[in-house]
Amino acid sequence: MEQPLLLQDLVLTLLFRLGVAASIAALIARSIFFQRVLRREERSVDERLLFVLLYAPPVAVGVLTRILLGYRATDVSLEGALVAGLAGGRMTGMMVGTLAALPAFLNGELLSLPFGMLCGAVGGVLRELCANKERVWQFGPFSFLSLPRWLYDLVTKREGNWLMLPLLGCAGLELLRIGLGQTFPGALFYLGAGEGWLVVLPIFATIVAVGLSLMIWNNTRIQIKLLDQEQSLLAARMEALTSQINPHFLFNTLNTVASLVRVEPDAARKLVVKLSAILRRLLGKHDNFVPLRQELEFIDDYLAIEMVRFGPEKLQFYKQVEEEALELFVPSMLLQPIIENSIRHGLGPRIEGGEIRLRAVRQDGRLLIEVEDNGVGIAEERIPEIYGSGIGISNVNERLKVLYGKEYSLRIESLPNLGTTIRIEIPEVSSS
Repeated sequence: MEQPLLLQDLVLTLLFRLGVAASIAALIARSIFFQRVLRREERSVDERLLFVLLYAPPVAVGVLTRILLGYRATDVSLEGALVAGLAGGRMTGMMVGTLAALPAFLNGELLSLPFGMLCGAVGGVLRELCANKERVWQFGPFSFLSLPRWLYDLVTKREGNWLMLPLLGCAGLELLRIGLGQTFPGALFYLGAGEGWLVVLPIFATIVAVGLSLMIWNNTRIQIKLLDQEQSLLAARMEALTSQINPHFLFNTLNTVASLVRVEPDAARKLVVKLSAILRRLLGKHDNFVPLRQELEFIDDYLAIEMVRFGPEKLQFYKQVEEEALELFVPSMLLQPIIENSIRHGLGPRIEGGEIRLRAVRQDGRLLIEVEDNGVGIAEERIPEIYGSGIGISNVNERLKVLYGKEYSLRIESLPNLGTTIRIEIPEVSSS
């Protein structure tokens, strides 16, 4: 039979037990595998097994520590099994309760195994009784403070509250453990209390330990959901930004076709063929990132369209791209708006046309891309507004900001009547 603890020793032991329960919950909550389990309420068999394999061993180690070293505070087998049942379901709770109780059972505590299974089953049944599984996570370490209000609502309005059930479950299982431990000495571990009223303390500690573990996991769940929502918003924002580029390019190209239909029908027909090839690519599977090689192929098709209008003698395009840079990933439709701006606003006003040079190098873990034209240039006072207005450069700048945060740079350097250079620097991302 367990020796009764003095009030001071009992309080310290229970406080340490709360720390152990919280530490185990926080430890496994850091695992990306366990976070995957917490991501949704309906779990596959593999995810439930993963839950058991991650949570049961630390709880079992606590029981073993209590047996080998005599540290009573490390035994959180009741709390662990009940929490597993509440969070993971009946079978998950029973498996955690069974594995956690094995060290005690092998040590001769014969009631530990069935009691551990019972705790897990009770947690699972309580979960099943909860119509909205999100409410399970509302059970916290201080839920007992709402008990008077719940009882009042139950008496006056006949409205029950599911959160009363975990409270009763914690209290009932702790009382049962103490009763069995006293009735069958040595068959089940419990914390003995000197005076009768001290039994309230283990019950209180069990409620707080279970609520604390659920609260830690719930905080992790909330962080995961916020991250998922942030990624969804990012994807939606990227889709919206990309959709701004495609109509811009399409309308400008159609205007070019319209201008050639009467005067050069053959050129217009070739232009439509090129445009159809580009549209097939745009309407196909769209990825946020593509290899630079693929982006340059798209640029070649686009320039083939523009050269029909300008003529090869008025629009020259030169590429200087390192072989190593070709397989690095860049945001899709990164270069087309920039080159389009160079043609429309830089070279377009010049009667004699001009040239565009594209350079790309890999340097110190970064990809540097330069688009230079010898067009009419941009007045210095207009450069700041280009970053934030219009569709072309401002759109590219916004997409880079969304994708890379502070890890990118986009700079515009221009001199009137001499030309414009746009330099982009982004982190190196490869397929390997």
